Amino acid sequence: MPEVLLNGVQVRFPFEPYGVQTTYMTKVIECLQNGTNGILESPTGTGKTLCLLCSSLAWLETTKAKFSAMRQESSSAPASLSMQLAGAVGQSWQDVRMVPPKIIYSSRTHSQLSQAISELKRTTYKYMKVSVVGSRDQMCVHPEVSKETNNNSKVYMCQMRVKAKTCHYYNQVDNKKDDAELRKDILDIEDLVKMGKKRAFCPYYMSRELKRDSDIIFMPYNYLLDPKTRKAHGVELEGNIVIFDEAHNVEKMCEEAASHQFTSTDLALCIDEVTQVMKKIQENHDASDAAAAVADSSQDLPDFLANDLYTLKALFLELEKAIDSIPLPADGSGASHSGDYMFEILEKADITPNKKTVIVELLEKLIQYLTVNSSSPFQRKGAGLQKFLDLIYIVYSKDCFSLEQMQSVKRSYKVHVSVEEPKKKGGQQDVWHVPKPVSSKSGRVISYWCFHPGFGMQSLVEQGAKCVILTSGTLSPLDSFASELQVPFPVQLENPHIIKRHQVWAGVVCHGPDGMNLNSSFKNRSDPRYKRSLGQTIVNLARVIPDGLLIVRKIGRPQVYGADCLKSSQSSWSQRRKMSSRQRCKNIMRKSKIQPLWGACFMAVCRGKVSEGLDFADCNGRAVIITGLPYPPFKDPRVVLKQKYLEEARTRRKHGLTGQAWYNLEASRAVNQAVGRVIRHKDDFGAIVLCDSRFASTHFKGQLSSWIRPHITNYNKFGPVIREITQFFKQAQILLPCSKGEKKCAPARTIKHEESNPSGSYPVTAHGLESISSRSVNSQNTSKHSMEHQNTVDSPLETISDLNYPPSKENKKDVRNANESIFTLLEQEVKVKPQEITFSAPPPPLPDYLSIKMNSKRRKIKLVPRMGIPDEGSEGVSEHVLRPPNPETSVSSGSDKVDKHSKLCQPTELEGNKMKKASEKEEEKKRKLKATGAYIMEVKAAVSKEKYAVFSSAIKEYKNRSDFKKLLNVMPTIFSNDPAQQALMKKFQHFLKPEDREKFEAFVADTSQT
Repeated sequence: MPEVLLNGVQVRFPFEPYGVQTTYMTKVIECLQNGTNGILESPTGTGKTLCLLCSSLAWLETTKAKFSAMRQESSSAPASLSMQLAGAVGQSWQDVRMVPPKIIYSSRTHSQLSQAISELKRTTYKYMKVSVVGSRDQMCVHPEVSKETNNNSKVYMCQMRVKAKTCHYYNQVDNKKDDAELRKDILDIEDLVKMGKKRAFCPYYMSRELKRDSDIIFMPYNYLLDPKTRKAHGVELEGNIVIFDEAHNVEKMCEEAASHQFTSTDLALCIDEVTQVMKKIQENHDASDAAAAVADSSQDLPDFLANDLYTLKALFLELEKAIDSIPLPADGSGASHSGDYMFEILEKADITPNKKTVIVELLEKLIQYLTVNSSSPFQRKGAGLQKFLDLIYIVYSKDCFSLEQMQSVKRSYKVHVSVEEPKKKGGQQDVWHVPKPVSSKSGRVISYWCFHPGFGMQSLVEQGAKCVILTSGTLSPLDSFASELQVPFPVQLENPHIIKRHQVWAGVVCHGPDGMNLNSSFKNRSDPRYKRSLGQTIVNLARVIPDGLLIVRKIGRPQVYGADCLKSSQSSWSQRRKMSSRQRCKNIMRKSKIQPLWGACFMAVCRGKVSEGLDFADCNGRAVIITGLPYPPFKDPRVVLKQKYLEEARTRRKHGLTGQAWYNLEASRAVNQAVGRVIRHKDDFGAIVLCDSRFASTHFKGQLSSWIRPHITNYNKFGPVIREITQFFKQAQILLPCSKGEKKCAPARTIKHEESNPSGSYPVTAHGLESISSRSVNSQNTSKHSMEHQNTVDSPLETISDLNYPPSKENKKDVRNANESIFTLLEQEVKVKPQEITFSAPPPPLPDYLSIKMNSKRRKIKLVPRMGIPDEGSEGVSEHVLRPPNPETSVSSGSDKVDKHSKLCQPTELEGNKMKKASEKEEEKKRKLKATGAYIMEVKAAVSKEKYAVFSSAIKEYKNRSDFKKLLNVMPTIFSNDPAQQALMKKFQHFLKPEDREKFEAFVADTSQT
């Protein structure tokens, strides 16, 4: 296994690391050695997770060796080795406790953690002690507790059985925690649960035991950012390393962990639950007969008094009055206040920081009592009390509140009071809805929102975390990201992508096929013309993009964004809310592979699980279409208050983000994350299509990830988009064939055309269809023979050898002659004798080279021994030729060859036919070459020497850079308005690429008229 020395640390990597990987690992080690925080961005597909694990564990391995040497009073190690270890560990770790730190590796979801664990298993560091922290909901194997659907109820049911020692699985943890099988291999959550069922121990508590002496601990990062969850799982941060992978959501998670929402319905539920407990206790107290006494003895006696319940109920009633008395505007827009307004509301009910401990203990006892004594799984089990308990935990998160902390809460929090809307059945609430007028009986929603993500990050620093590393593929711009977290990050990195330029196509489509401006602003969103144009844009793009296609929309129903157009052209599968998004994605991918010519179109929304978490590698995702800028709802109260908070903070600190800058960043970060779904590794390729003219602004481009900026091109017309995407995938499928284990890249989607277009829909443009060479078309009136000739391939301006396997040495000369084109003739200065060309009569019509269809399945040419004749099963360069060669010439040449060989090898009749076919192909090649040379000489004779030099240069430029516009600009300067020269210029269209012929013909016609 290759080893690389980075900052004095020897890192073992599964393969020779690339430059971007070496740079990334160097920055990780720099953070660890200096004990400083870092923000590291490296695009998806650069091996970020593998680099993160190898570099951090290599440093930890060195650190453990250094601490082991320090424990020995008289070290037998040489002084030079001790100095080398000390230098590799870093100066910030010289005077710390004599215990190596732990690495706490966190990611957003458990599925992402499973992927990281899989990467760890590939390395030589898999010998280290590893543990995974999960929830009871994932890891409980108790037959009764695991059936509980409510997570809070499951927690209390588990705690009761653990406390009473009645859980058999928990009781086996101490006996089996030293089992060698637990450390034999790296176990993720699924593996630990399987082993727990097999060996009858609790996986949840076993993972907590394994965590004690682990070198690296995996957990979701909400376990770190939520103080309550962090305490419940016993996560120790002091002196340890904290790594946030996929950290683009850390800012939002920090705010969410410190925010809470409480409604009048929740408060009414609290009152009802307390009342139910009071009635239950009163019934038990009044029971006098023996049967009742025996029945009651089977239930756990409460460890709280009736007076406590009376006091708590009175407290809730006072709080209800205080909330109902909050004045609200008549228009229903809600009222906003500073963060300390929440303290005022609670104080009206005599809920103060001094009484936090008493109230919390009583609430926990009540919730536990309701959970244990519930006789039905459908009965309420303290859900309202649990929400109120969470509110107390968040509002009074500090054990003691100083004046400075109160001021910080006042600035960083906002309280929004609004009308409680009744829950809609069978659907989600619309964030763009118009508020309803306030009535006297309307409930209230108290939103306690944190707008300072630094609250969560600062708590990690306060808990003693030695080093915090944030990394993701989409953190740009780094300065604004760091400023929002309010924690210093001295080490920053913005890595380029590992892929090359020919592996990605990125463009901004400003107009649809009908010329309609694509702008998904609120004003245009409901315009039927915009929706129709966007739908036709997606349909046209879907026809030329092979394999999987991801369509990411802003918000709203798919029908708004052209799904109806797609459904009329392709099969569609709709599976909503019946299974996880990951499972739905797998099902669609599996169905798309049943018909190999098809590729699935997967529609998703920005900031969703699909657009931010799923992997569309290789043929599963060849392109992503972003249908608009995903700005947050402008009138949403939380968005408005966030912008207000940022403006206030900027005024106070004299620097930082403005509200509008944050609003723009929200859109760009969502786009960056969706874009990262396509290019997943160094050999992957794909297209990124941004269907909104606002993407073309320089300001927005500057907010995109650095690796994509150089590739973006603005397109004001739709035709060039189709042409360039088609060319891109042709080239990419040749240079980057599908990796082993993947299905062969499908040519394109099979699209069925109806006899007539749906009313109100625009037809597909001609240039959008004729430029497609990789898809098959099903039509009821299309014969099989016509379908074979319908699709076109690369023009003779490009060398045909690029489309086939490398020729053998024996046939290299023949292949070279077959590939002679107008470019190679110009480059080699091939001269045709004047007597071979008769200018008095018009030259023979040039063959339509573009009608030659390349065989989609590339095969090697097999040679017959001693003859060099292609095998019967082999196919040459072309499959169909529109102009067959002269029969007499072909037979004659074929017969001559047979006569030459008959005396030596006596060929069979079959071999003679093969030689005849080979001779016919050779004559056809010569005829094409002669016609091409004739055209070159005709141009050379018709124009001046200077114009011919310009002509030659323009053609070479067109070949190398596909600069069709430049070619059109120079043509009028070469050919005059003389009819003969105009006819000569028109003949040049036979040498152009298919997508440029129609435009060139129109250009010549316009030139002739003027």
